[in-house]
Amino acid sequence: MTDKIDNLDNENKSDNQDDVSANPNRRRLLVMGAVATSAVVTVRPAIAQTSGSVLNCEIPVAGSHGYGKNIAPDGTLVAPDTEGSFQHNGRRYKARDIQRALRGRRTLPGTNYDQSRAYVNYIRRLRSGQSGFTCFASLQYRR
Repeated sequence: MTDKIDNLDNENKSDNQDDVSANPNRRRLLVMGAVATSAVVTVRPAIAQTSGSVLNCEIPVAGSHGYGKNIAPDGTLVAPDTEGSFQHNGRRYKARDIQRALRGRRTLPGTNYDQSRAYVNYIRRLRSGQSGFTCFASLQYRR
């Protein structure tokens, strides 16, 4: 009989131990949930701020690597005496102006249609390490 009582006591102790060990897990999950919720609330404004700053970045047309060269209609840098090419004006265009021009809605400020197309083609050809590439890349991957 005492064996049965001992067994019941052991079962009750193990049940109590499970309850005690389960509570910290529940508490931990609740705390993690609260932390995750506050992180989401904190990150959302940062994302909104980032997307706003993306539209304020600038891209120079024919940055320092294009000094003394013209821009062909296909966007490549060519010698200054190349027929049909456009002399770059060294101007920096805002991302929102470039975005509109990329979508075909407007020309870049201070340019005619053909010149704007050549400049936009130049911007599309930007590669890592060139002035304005980071700004252009952020326009491409913006959500």
